[in-house]
Amino acid sequence: MLQEFPKEGHAAWAPQGKVGEGVTICFQCEDVLAIYREVTGRGIKVSKPFVGNGMWVTSLSDPDGYKIEFESPTDLPKETEFSERE
Repeated sequence: MLQEFPKEGHAAWAPQGKVGEGVTICFQCEDVLAIYREVTGRGIKVSKPFVGNGMWVTSLSDPDGYKIEFESPTDLPKETEFSERE
């Protein structure tokens, strides 16, 4: 569940910094490279995939500043970077 902070009422509050700052939403999926190709094909800026902790990882920021990260399992060595030649 994702929940927005209450803006009115007894439990209302507002973040001290920019909304979304420091928040990462991480999704584990089957194929990060397919997501990377789809997102870049739509002209959206996304990080170049790399391997970290046995997972391909790529990320982007949404318009509110939230970092969205996608991960999928791989057997490749840590710090391997994606190349379109692969």
